[in-house]
This record gives sequence, C-alpha cells and structure tokens, in this order.
Amino acid sequence: MSNRPVETFKSEGMFQKDMLLYVNRASEDFNSPMHDHDFIEFAYIAEGNGFHHVFDQVHEVSKGQLCYIPIGTPHVFRPISANLTKHPLTVFNCVFSPRLLTKLGDFVSDGHVKAFISALHEGAQSYFHLAEAGDSIEKLFVQLHREYSLPLGGSADYLHALLLQLLIVVNRGKHVPHSPPIRKFSDFDHLLTYMERNLSQELSLARLAQISRWSERHLQRLFMQHTSQSFNRYLQSLRVRRSCELLRNSTFKVNTIAEMTGYKDIASFLTVFKRIAGMTPSAYRKAHSRVSDK
Repeated sequence: MSNRPVETFKSEGMFQKDMLLYVNRASEDFNSPMHDHDFIEFAYIAEGNGFHHVFDQVHEVSKGQLCYIPIGTPHVFRPISANLTKHPLTVFNCVFSPRLLTKLGDFVSDGHVKAFISALHEGAQSYFHLAEAGDSIEKLFVQLHREYSLPLGGSADYLHALLLQLLIVVNRGKHVPHSPPIRKFSDFDHLLTYMERNLSQELSLARLAQISRWSERHLQRLFMQHTSQSFNRYLQSLRVRRSCELLRNSTFKVNTIAEMTGYKDIASFLTVFKRIAGMTPSAYRKAHSRVSDK
C-alpha cells in the first residue's frame, strides 16, 4: 500500500433523513484510498476475488466472504489486477450508525445475539471475516440492496428487520465451526443447504444417504421432523421455489429452467409446477416477472 494518509469517511450526507443505514453494491478498483469511517460496516464479496488491506495486514477475499469493519479501522479493497473485466471484485456494503444498534437491541431476547450487538455498539468487537456455508448472507444483502434502492412503504422498518436478521446469521456463523467436508455431514441443516446448492444434480434419497451416512429410513424421519414434508415433497417444493425465482428474475426459457432445477422431463416439471404454484410456468412469469424479454 502507498504511504498516503488515511482518509476518514463521515456519515454526514450518507444516511438519508433518519435512516442511519446505507447500502450499495460497488466495483472495487485501485483508485479508492485507504480509509476509515465513523460508522460500522459489513462488506460482502458478491463477485470475483481480491485483497482486503486492513491496517498493515492483507487478507485474500473471494465471493461468499463477509468482512466486519469497526469504526476507525483503516482498510481498502483491491482487485487482483487492473483488468476489471477479467478480474472483477464487486462488494455489497451495508453501513450503519451504532445508534441503530440500540433500536435493534430492544427487539432481541437471545442472550448471545444481545451480547454480539452490544459488542458492536461499544466497539468491543474487532475486525473479522468469515465465509458462509450456504447463501443466506448473500440473500440478505441482495434484499437489503433492493429495498434500499427501490424503497416502498415501510422500507425503513423492513431494512432494520433485514439488518437484524443479518446480525443473527453473522453471529451464528462466528460461533458455528466450519462446515465439515460434504461427505461427513453431522448436521441436518448442512444437508438442506447442500440440496439448495445442487438442485440441478441428482438428489435421490439414496444419494443423500450416501453423502450423509444416515440411512434412507432415518433421513425420511428427519425430513418429516424438520420440514413437515416427505423428502420428495420437500425436494419438489424446493425446485419449484427456485424455478419461480428464475421465472421472475431471468429470461431463460421454461425448458432451460426445468433443467437448471433438476428436471430432465419437461412434462414432469410442468405437472409439479402447476400443482404447487397453481398455474403454468408461463402464466407465473407473465404475472410476476421483473425482467422484460428482449
């Protein structure tokens, strides 16, 4: 890093009205200065990889990592090269005033979460970064960014609720051991995450039993216990939910979406989708699509 003085970013002019929170999605480059700030920041790597310079240390970062930057901590993100087309580094930033934590803390009853929020508020939590096992943190950042960019009625309260969810999920991530290798599942939640991330693959009960080393019979019991559905019903619901996301947010053809969500037979996909969604994929897209066909 250069020996240029550290700049301080101020919250004045950043927080709109009484929001006490700001969210953006930015492409990092080599022009941003080393800086600190008078607000708290969570940064999530949305795309690419690069480096995070914090004080005099350098940390490698890549998609799926979250970084917590306390007040007064000098830092800057850098991509791995100046060719941003080939080597992008895109970051979601959620920054907020410690005063907002006082509000959120009033809604918390869990002692561990309350202690975490208190540590953030008092500046007792030092810099850390963690990698999420699934995509729950990414989804929260996407929701935060969308709600902030396209505010509707009650957006301030909705953003605060999302931030509280983020704090809870991050606190869990800090205290849960790193996920074991995929073939050594010891927690049913990891298995559900695996399913969500591999919908295009074969997800038979026999396959999951092989991965988890639980018997098929025991897995059936776990699905009924934790999802109130049989394995097949849960899988169908999961695939249709993902299909609905793709129908709303992409222009992929219906048969492509069927393949992306694990259906080799379009007729089976159409039958299951209509049973769960109450309409055909084409009708659903027409009613809910956020993307215009080109």
